[in-house]
Amino acid sequence: MVVVGGGICGLAAAYRLMRAGHRVTLFESSDQLGGLGTFFRWRDEWVERFYHCIMPTDRDLLALLAELGLRDDLRWRRTSMGMIVEGCHYPFNSAKDLLRFTPLMPRDRIRFGVASLLLRRLGRNKDLDAVRTEDWLRDIYGDAVWETLLAPMFGSKFGESFGDVPALYVWQRLGRERNVATRGYPAGGYKTIIDALHTVLQEGGATVRTSTPALRLSNTRTRARLVVHGNETIEADHVVSTLPLPLLRSLADEELAARLPTVHLPYQGVVNALFFLRTPLTGHYWTPVLRSGTDFDGVVEMSTLTGTGSYAGRHLTYAMRYTDRESELYQEDDASIAARWTTQLRDLYSLTDDAVEDVQVFKAPFVEPVYPLGYLQRRPPVVVPGTPVLLATTAHIYPKVTSWNSSVRLANQVAAMVGPAARSAATS
Repeated sequence: MVVVGGGICGLAAAYRLMRAGHRVTLFESSDQLGGLGTFFRWRDEWVERFYHCIMPTDRDLLALLAELGLRDDLRWRRTSMGMIVEGCHYPFNSAKDLLRFTPLMPRDRIRFGVASLLLRRLGRNKDLDAVRTEDWLRDIYGDAVWETLLAPMFGSKFGESFGDVPALYVWQRLGRERNVATRGYPAGGYKTIIDALHTVLQEGGATVRTSTPALRLSNTRTRARLVVHGNETIEADHVVSTLPLPLLRSLADEELAARLPTVHLPYQGVVNALFFLRTPLTGHYWTPVLRSGTDFDGVVEMSTLTGTGSYAGRHLTYAMRYTDRESELYQEDDASIAARWTTQLRDLYSLTDDAVEDVQVFKAPFVEPVYPLGYLQRRPPVVVPGTPVLLATTAHIYPKVTSWNSSVRLANQVAAMVGPAARSAATS
């Protein structure tokens, strides 16, 4: 049994397959496990390149953490939301905050509040997979709210096609996230989760190989053949691929490529800057930034969740922009982004020149697909027809929100489809 990709989905799938009695080999192309959960060394601490949090409703992830002995190490904190519109800062958590939110006219503030309270109910038992987000939310909230707030917020997440994303995805997201919410973070950071999975895999007899990119994947009806770095060939009864579909297509041979899903899914990448600040900002965990002269369109004050004790008293703040991997911003060099975004952050929050001690820029090309209308009927099957290849990708998570929890849930489902081991082999 071979698993390709060492992000949380690949690690969780390898863990479940190992527990089911399979002999598992996992290949990761980079020198570090974790995917979007990778980390880097800052002074004497490990810090995540990208922001993450755990919600109390993340049942699959929490169950996995319990098995790893990590659930009791989670630190839970109540977090809040801010909003920045045209350079002005607003809290955005209560009815009182909404009534004082001047970017909307009074009648639109009231409509926004009432509609938000009813939104989950209004979406029940409706075929929202076939309804455009823009059509659904314009009808509920009105043109002013859509154009002032919602359109720029969804545009920052999904790019130019934001209005065409199925309303089902938005409705599902509302079930996981709130303005005021309790969020969790593992003591020691997400590295503790990755390290624990790595350790339990090795102790269980699985093989985990980093710095070993997959080069070619082919198959017969009953066996799969994977060529990895160094032209090493591995044959296995099954291959579970967690690679984004465009990457998988690039390494599949002609016969396998013809069997892969034909649905076209554009993917959003992300440009992410992590600031180490000497002073805190507003204390809001999440703040969208709309029409405020910045390249980034969101700020996450991570230290409201993690605390500052592990980072020499510095306050961790992420600023991000979701964008296509071919965009000019994504292609720009990191140093230029760091310098410009530092100036923009200082201006936006009226920080002193020495408030930013350090900034690191990280990019990821395949963060999330931009789903088309009617995707539930077009979602590709997990098992590639006529092959021993299984897919566990973000393209299969829909309509659930892309998260560590949904990735673990998908890994559990894929491992269950393979079933317990009767015969499993991997030979070079």
